[in-house]
Amino acid sequence: MSTDTRLTALDVARETSWFKSSYSGDNGIGSCVSVTALADHVGVRDSKHQNGPAFVTPTTAWSSFIREVKTGRWSS
Repeated sequence: MSTDTRLTALDVARETSWFKSSYSGDNGIGSCVSVTALADHVGVRDSKHQNGPAFVTPTTAWSSFIREVKTGRWSS
């Protein structure tokens, strides 16, 4: 029987305050993300499914992604 009581990053993310991304404007289709800051990671989830899945990425990777979004690299 396992007695491992360590929390995963997602366990911690569930207990923290999530906020809607400032880049998730009202675009008519409800595309919104919520993010949460963890110690060295960022949690990201769909705002419409708050109890659904989330992913966790290192803060450095998230910062790089946001920087590229701001430059328009991921624009369609």
